[in-house]
Amino acid sequence: MPVSELLWSGLELMIMGMGVVFILLGLLVFTVHGVSRLIQRFEARQPQPSPGAGPAPSASTAQGNTELMAVISTAVHRFRSRRHTPR
Repeated sequence: MPVSELLWSGLELMIMGMGVVFILLGLLVFTVHGVSRLIQRFEARQPQPSPGAGPAPSASTAQGNTELMAVISTAVHRFRSRRHTPR
């Protein structure tokens, strides 16, 4: 088989492969767009809670958050100090 025939066969295969990939990616884009519209349609039907409808954070919750932040900060500091890398 001459080299020119092999090159043409390779070129045809490359074009067919790229075409299949292009078509499948286009189909994927349209599918994702359609699902996005479908989700937005169903999400619009659900009643949205008013901004002030949730329970107000209590003092114990704020205290718990402060303690949690202190524990996380200490853990990060200890981790970084063990690695001996300045940050």
